[in-house]
Amino acid sequence: MKKSFTVKSMHRLLYAYNGFVIFVLMAFMCLTQDKINRSMAARSFLEQAGAIPTPALVIFFATTAAFLSFVVVSSLYRRNKNPRVRYLLFAAEIIICMLLMRILNLSYDGTVLLVVADLMYRYEGHRQEYTLLIAMVCLYFIANYNMAIFQTKIISFEAYASYYNADAKAVILAIRNTLYSINVVLFVYYLVLLVKGKHEENERVRLLNDKLEEANQRLRAYAIEVEQMAETRERNRLAREIHDTLGHALTGIAAGLEACIMTIEVAPEVTKQQLNKIRDAAKKGITDVRRSVKKLRPDDLERLPFQEALMEMTKNYSESSGMEITFDIFSWSEHLRQDQEDVIYRVLQESITNAKRHGHATKVKITIGGNENYLLIVIADNGQGCDDVKQGFGLKHMRGRLELLHGTVHYWSDEGFIVEAMIPLNRGIVDDKNFDS
Repeated sequence: MKKSFTVKSMHRLLYAYNGFVIFVLMAFMCLTQDKINRSMAARSFLEQAGAIPTPALVIFFATTAAFLSFVVVSSLYRRNKNPRVRYLLFAAEIIICMLLMRILNLSYDGTVLLVVADLMYRYEGHRQEYTLLIAMVCLYFIANYNMAIFQTKIISFEAYASYYNADAKAVILAIRNTLYSINVVLFVYYLVLLVKGKHEENERVRLLNDKLEEANQRLRAYAIEVEQMAETRERNRLAREIHDTLGHALTGIAAGLEACIMTIEVAPEVTKQQLNKIRDAAKKGITDVRRSVKKLRPDDLERLPFQEALMEMTKNYSESSGMEITFDIFSWSEHLRQDQEDVIYRVLQESITNAKRHGHATKVKITIGGNENYLLIVIADNGQGCDDVKQGFGLKHMRGRLELLHGTVHYWSDEGFIVEAMIPLNRGIVDDKNFDS
């Protein structure tokens, strides 16, 4: 968990303050021993203390080494992320804390609060309650000097203070108690900051969870909307494909059957040949419808080069409907993309279908030209034409397909009906999702 800067600063202040107190107490004991030795009062002091004191230099170096070790282990404990290593470091920290208290003759137990501070700093719940409880109980016994491993007699801080007169002793004990009380106050303030930081962290987590839930609700709503849009795109695609394929085939079949009705009495053999062509056109229409439902290209585009596929499509329609279709190609790009080929195929298919269905045309001329930047297609028929052109389903989707390629379409009546489509050739590839929409 990320701690605030204030908590970290307070943690460092606790260590700095305890280091200062330990140095003061250590210096007091060393100076007192030196004064006792100089005043030749060692015998009376030993009789009163009941134990032999540790030499001053040993106290100085041992206390310094123990406290520095305590600081290093504490830092490693707070930074390590491995739970097992942290437990070992925490145990080492407790041992060093006991050793430090023993070196100072149990005159100061403020380091116990440092151990508690480290434990609380890394405490994150998650089944650590028992670990915290056991550690607190152990530290409680340490604070009350019930350390079984330290059975040797020690010289208490009060014994050192008793060397001075009553007034000085009272001042010395008061200073020690004040230093200890200040440490407790700092520790309590540290806990307040720690609890406050955890509360703020929990509040931030709660707010983030609320925002996450709101985002999830929006995503669910968006997913539903996307699903509906996908369904709409698929319906539009199927409607467009079925209109282009099935409408094209049925128009040719209907025109061919009308011709058969007229020739069945006078030319049965010709009628039979025409019916065979109509049958083939119907089968091909069924195949194209199935491929459209499976989101595949028309059969001719799948198995033939593009120009041959156009010729095959117009030839089959001409044979089934009896309408004469001719090509006049001035130029042709050899590097058309698949999406461009699909649109060109559907534009020609829709145009010749409309020429037969609506204009009752008998001839259609397809002119193709352009340059490296665009392709121009003109489909002109000799049908009835129309003074007031209304954009129906076929023309609407023809325009939609061309707009996906950034192309344009224009149509008008002039001794028949004329469709003019222009397709840019230097545009980027159309996105498949947009192409289906």
